[in-house]
Amino acid sequence: LHALCDALLGAAALGDIGRHFPDSDPAYRGISSRELLCRVVERVRARGFNISNIDATIVAEAPKLAPHVDNMCKKIASACGLEINAVNVKATTQEKVGPEGREEAISAQVIVLLESQE
Repeated sequence: LHALCDALLGAAALGDIGRHFPDSDPAYRGISSRELLCRVVERVRARGFNISNIDATIVAEAPKLAPHVDNMCKKIASACGLEINAVNVKATTQEKVGPEGREEAISAQVIVLLESQE
């Protein structure tokens, strides 16, 4: 969800998640990622944009995410006020290469499409 927050903020030219919710601020200690996403969506809309589409790729050898993708899409759509058909999440591996492939890390890339409210 943090990668999604960054993608939304970046597409709206609003900086990044650390600028809006610094980890040095005790107010954000323990805050849920879903709550951060909801706040980001509010800021993006206040900037004059609607979210048209979200496409996320999660790179991980383990755990296997395919059984959870549909639920992830539903939760993201709900948090963003979107229809389920506007959200796509896919999981892939690095075929045992790199930190993700060695199960040392999980990464995510997210592309969003915003439309002006005008």
